[in-house]
Amino acid sequence: MNKGTAAAIGLALGYGADRRFGDPRRFHPVAGFGTAATALEPRVYRDARAAGIVYTGALVGSAVAVGIVLRRGGIAAVAISTWAVLGGTSLVRVGNAMADALEADDLGRARELLPSLCGRDPEVLDSAGLARAALESIAENTSDATVAPIFWGAVAGAPGLLGYRAVNTLDAMVGYRNERYRQFGWASARLDDVANWIPARLAGLLTVVSAPLVGGSPAAVVQAWRAGAGAHPSPNAGVVEASTAGALGVTLGGPTRYRHGLELRPMLGSGPAPTAADLRRAVRLSAIVQFGSVAVAFGVRALRR
Repeated sequence: MNKGTAAAIGLALGYGADRRFGDPRRFHPVAGFGTAATALEPRVYRDARAAGIVYTGALVGSAVAVGIVLRRGGIAAVAISTWAVLGGTSLVRVGNAMADALEADDLGRARELLPSLCGRDPEVLDSAGLARAALESIAENTSDATVAPIFWGAVAGAPGLLGYRAVNTLDAMVGYRNERYRQFGWASARLDDVANWIPARLAGLLTVVSAPLVGGSPAAVVQAWRAGAGAHPSPNAGVVEASTAGALGVTLGGPTRYRHGLELRPMLGSGPAPTAADLRRAVRLSAIVQFGSVAVAFGVRALRR
């Protein structure tokens, strides 16, 4: 069996484990990485880009090194690494739970669930705001939690899987444009932009193909992507959010309140504001795109020599 086929089988098995079991409930490797990153930060923190480069390089380099060691394990190493870094099933479960809460008009429960999806302040959001926040997060995290790690697993096996998850985790921890992290978190944020550039566009293309399965139009996805993605402050989130808005026939964006303040996001798509029913369609679209990314990666990697 060649290495490409072995990696393809490992990716498929890891994806199957995530679908069956979700995230590991105990001793989650990503949580362990986050704990290590939190412990290291005060030791190296300076309000300077150079300190952030050292911090990011040390942690991402360590994750890649672990992947290189694990690579000797063949199919099993890729499968375990894939399961460890994917978050697609948990994303789908939380999204459906949010839709259930909003349909039952249980805003208290919906506000409890929102921090599992994004960093917005749930206490200031009404039902419409919660639906929009959850839907935008489902769109962005479809790429971050499944499409991107699968892409990097197909490119580089276990080192790619673990390295990508390290980059994405650090961006979520320090990649903010606030007073503390504007300089120190610069390297993590920019590296995350680079790592997600191709996967976000792959997710967008898969959304184009998948739109009819959730009652949407491929042409509407392309139109929303071309019209709105470039106006988003993130070069990657704009692609996946605009594509999702087009597939669902809704409008996303507008005033977005985080705990650190208010941001004005561009309007993406055309149509009404999203509802709980649209959120449920977004969850279904996410699951389809996730499967599509695995199918593409499996085919490409299996044919690689």
